[in-house]
Amino acid sequence: MSDQISLLGISATGFHGVFPDERRDGQTFVVDLQLFLDLAPAGKSDDLNLTVNYASVATAVVEEITGPPLNLIEALAMRISNRVLSDFQSIERIEVTVHKPNAPVGVKFSDISVKIARGR
Repeated sequence: MSDQISLLGISATGFHGVFPDERRDGQTFVVDLQLFLDLAPAGKSDDLNLTVNYASVATAVVEEITGPPLNLIEALAMRISNRVLSDFQSIERIEVTVHKPNAPVGVKFSDISVKIARGR
């Protein structure tokens, strides 16, 4: 499917990480999504019910970021992917990028991220 909806820069504070201070203090996580689905029915009808409500998708992502802590952003990306594919049946495939811009790695950097792609 070549049709897609992009949601970029969804951010919230989460408590994910392997270090105690990450779990205690939290940090900002930023998520980008590419949602692949057939947009022709919505385009022809102008009916929201024939596409995906991206406000609802963004809310689900924030709930996962702020949800129970995980050690790895790889696990957070998987959790987001599973949730979105489960909750929004019209999405055929998803790409999830989780950015951890303040990761405590001991060197200066501009961004650290993981990207996964999953489908039905």
